[in-house]
Amino acid sequence: MQGVPDRFDDAFDAAQFRQVAHRPGVELYRAHIVRHSFDPHTHEAYGLGAIESGVERFRYRGSDHLAPPDSLVLMNPDVLHTGHAVTAEGWRYRMIYVEPDAAADIVGEPGWWFDEAVRHDPRRARRITARLDALWHAREPLDFDSQLHALLEEFRDHAKTPRRARPEAPKRFAAVLDCLRARLSERVTLDELAAVAELSPFHFLRQFRAQYHVTPQQMLMALRLHEAKRLLAAGLAPARIAADTGLTDQAHLTRAFQRRYGVTPARYQKQIRG
Repeated sequence: MQGVPDRFDDAFDAAQFRQVAHRPGVELYRAHIVRHSFDPHTHEAYGLGAIESGVERFRYRGSDHLAPPDSLVLMNPDVLHTGHAVTAEGWRYRMIYVEPDAAADIVGEPGWWFDEAVRHDPRRARRITARLDALWHAREPLDFDSQLHALLEEFRDHAKTPRRARPEAPKRFAAVLDCLRARLSERVTLDELAAVAELSPFHFLRQFRAQYHVTPQQMLMALRLHEAKRLLAAGLAPARIAADTGLTDQAHLTRAFQRRYGVTPARYQKQIRG
C-alpha cells in the first residue's frame, strides 16, 4: 500500500498474525512489544496465551493487571483491553483468539468464562508456549486441528462452565451494542444511544461506563476496528473498509488499526492471506 508503513514506529516492536482457511474463528498471534501501547480494543473472542519474557501491564474489566514471565493470559470475549510493556526489554508473548462458537465446537462445552485475567503457572505457561509454537508451524489441517484441541484442553480447568455462567450485561446494553454494530459508518449521538437503553443521556453514559469501563465512543471505535479487521481478512481494500466502518479515510484506518492491533492494515492482510 503506497505511503503506508508496514512496521511499528520502533524497530524493536514486531507482531504477526496467522489464520488458516479450514478453521474459521481461530487466529494465532505472536509478538515482541517494547514501546508500543495498545489502545482499547476487542477481539470478540477468547484471548488465551502465555508470556515468554518481560512484563505486560494491561487494563481489563476496569482494573490494571500485570502479566510477568511464565504467566497465562485468560481473556473473555467482548472485553476491551489495552497493553504496554513494564520492563525496558518489553514483553514477548504468544496468543490464540478463538471465537465462542468455535471454542464450544472444539472443546464440546459452551459458555466458558474466566474469572482471572492472569495466572502465574510456570510449568503450564511453558507448555502452552510450546503448543502455540507447534500450532503456528502446523501446515497440515489434521495436524493443526489436533494441536488446536490439545492447546484448548490446557485451559479447561481454568474455565468456569455454564453452572457458574458469565455475568450478563443488562439487556438494554446488549441492544446498545447491537445499535453500534449496525451503525458503524454513521455518526451516532449520545441521545440516540440513551433512547435505545431507555435512559436519560448522561445517566446512560454513567451506567455504560460502569458496565464496560469505557465510554460509548471508545466502544464504538473498538467495534469499528474489529469489523475492519474482519473485512481485511476477507480481502477487501483498506480504502473501502475505512468508509464502511465510519473512519475518516485510509490514513485514519491505518493509525487506529496499528494502535489497537500492533500492525498496519496492509501488513495484517499480507500476513493472514499470504
